Amino acid sequence: MFWGALLLLFSSNVVAERHDADLMSFVTLPEVRALKWEITYYDRERMAPGYWFVAPYGQISPEHPTQKYQQYQVGPYIYDDNGVLIWAGSPLYDNHNTFDFKPVHNIDDNPHLSFIVGWEFDNSKKGHGAIVNNKYEVEKEVQVVNELHDFNMHEFNIMDGGKTALACTYRSQVVNMADFGRPTEESWVTTGGFVELDVETSEVLVEWDSYDKIALHESNMFNAWDSPAGEPGWDYVHINAVDKNEAGDYLISLRFTNTIYLISGQDGNIVWRLGGLESNFDQDFTFSKQHDVKFVSSNGTHHVISVLNNASDERGNDENVSAALIIELDTAVVPMTARVIRRINRPDGGLTRLRGSVRVLPNENIFVGWSERGYSSEHASNGDLLMTARFASERYSTYRSFKGEFTGRPSAPPDLVASVYGTDEEDTTTLLYVSWNGATDVVKWNFYAQAYDRGEPVFIGSVNKTDFETMFIADGYMDWVSAQAIDADGNVMHTSVTVRTEIPTNWKSAGWDGNASGPSPDDPSIIAAANKNLGSSSGSSSDNDSDSNAISGDESADLINDGTSTGSSGSSSHSNSQYADAKEVAKAVYTAYDIIRGVGSLLIFILVACTLGGAGYAIWHAIRARRSRSYQHVPSEEGLPTEEIHLTSAPRE
Repeated sequence: MFWGALLLLFSSNVVAERHDADLMSFVTLPEVRALKWEITYYDRERMAPGYWFVAPYGQISPEHPTQKYQQYQVGPYIYDDNGVLIWAGSPLYDNHNTFDFKPVHNIDDNPHLSFIVGWEFDNSKKGHGAIVNNKYEVEKEVQVVNELHDFNMHEFNIMDGGKTALACTYRSQVVNMADFGRPTEESWVTTGGFVELDVETSEVLVEWDSYDKIALHESNMFNAWDSPAGEPGWDYVHINAVDKNEAGDYLISLRFTNTIYLISGQDGNIVWRLGGLESNFDQDFTFSKQHDVKFVSSNGTHHVISVLNNASDERGNDENVSAALIIELDTAVVPMTARVIRRINRPDGGLTRLRGSVRVLPNENIFVGWSERGYSSEHASNGDLLMTARFASERYSTYRSFKGEFTGRPSAPPDLVASVYGTDEEDTTTLLYVSWNGATDVVKWNFYAQAYDRGEPVFIGSVNKTDFETMFIADGYMDWVSAQAIDADGNVMHTSVTVRTEIPTNWKSAGWDGNASGPSPDDPSIIAAANKNLGSSSGSSSDNDSDSNAISGDESADLINDGTSTGSSGSSSHSNSQYADAKEVAKAVYTAYDIIRGVGSLLIFILVACTLGGAGYAIWHAIRARRSRSYQHVPSEEGLPTEEIHLTSAPRE
């Protein structure tokens, strides 16, 4: 029964070979090309629950429209820890680069997402921070400080309650070089700072800048012997992270001073320095070129912080391997102490010269984003390696990678695409593909078909969801179809729009041996009844409903190998006769229905004319006689359905 399906699967594979093998493609979302993953598991049982949040990009600076890929590939993406796509967010902001994409749980009782939308290639837009709810609807867009070039890509940190957010700032300013013993000279430098913004209004509530706080000699990028620079100047501190504790103090990372600073929330002064040339701590470790410094805990005198020790940049390296560090600080003793309580070396022994992130998960596991090619790893609290993953593509990276729990409830309905294939009237197959971009709790799909656009939906089968997109194969030509997303408790989460099945442009070229016009659609209730009888006669349980005709994407390979469906084996000639008879009845019914639809408007006109002419009784008699025929629906003038009259036809015994 499935030669048409086999032809489609073969042609799909041929098409897939023409595309990039490191990208996913989907029938239901043809515009999206999500990145594939290469994953190695070492101890899955100890991994934390949650999804991966990444934002792939091909290049940091925004691409000119003529240089962009046609399909959506960059932007925010959610995957599960099998590398299965959950949400493709690239269409939300038209394939723009996004950064710092992560789940947010401190706004209200519902989960949110936050990320930075990159600036436009022509500087027409400066970018912004976005907050998205779990329906994937944009709730807030926080704009950049007016005189700045862009909303800086490094940080969009939502504070508790969701009222304010932290962001990094870069400014070009002129400084005197007296700190280098050259008081008569000046140079342009790019200073680094941060702002705390009102999420509702984008108003700047707090602002801090390194201009008059960090001396030139602390920089490892700008030296005393360097010549003065023109605008925009030396990037002498390079801020790349900012966080805030309950006491109101700010923790910042300046990469080009190799230093982590605590900034007073009261007066903006530096409370202490960790690392670099002027560290205030007795410490038994080093770090440099660091990223993503965050509070793990903070109680005033004792702090635990996380940081990615890049230990390298494009110019060279200070250590042989990058590492995630969990550091405990005691500021109540003299001298203050800093100790590494957990160190996670990069699993492949390499260096992350740029970017990266570290997070301690709720179960105390540590998730590290090593950035290049999306390389990420999860570790147990004792440092044991549990998993590594990276993009299959070498063309993309992500600035940070996160893992966290999230519940997605898309407001848009599931996407459904259906096509029919076959060689003759007794050998037609309908292939249905369904996905629901962003839904996290779908465990099964139920499929329905209708004899016409407003007919009663008939259950034709179900299949478990195992991938982003699910395929279902139904016997016969199902003209109008829909799908329901089912959760673990058996509840209907959402239903797709009822769509009409696509047919080949040319049936003959698609392998059709019948009449040139192709097959007539089947009545799903007749086909479902025939299949049920077929299943009963071949010894299958009646409780299976139409599942015998369902096939998931993972099972399609088995279909190719044996050329049969689950329910087609062992059927008797009597069952085949039942199926053929049902097809004949369905064809006759559809033909009659098609004729009635074609003359429906004429009938209504005659009815109105004869009523006005005093021939109401005659027309009533004619309509009554016509209603005794086999049809289901006649369109009304308003385009609304009139009374449905169910078909009395049934498959032959």
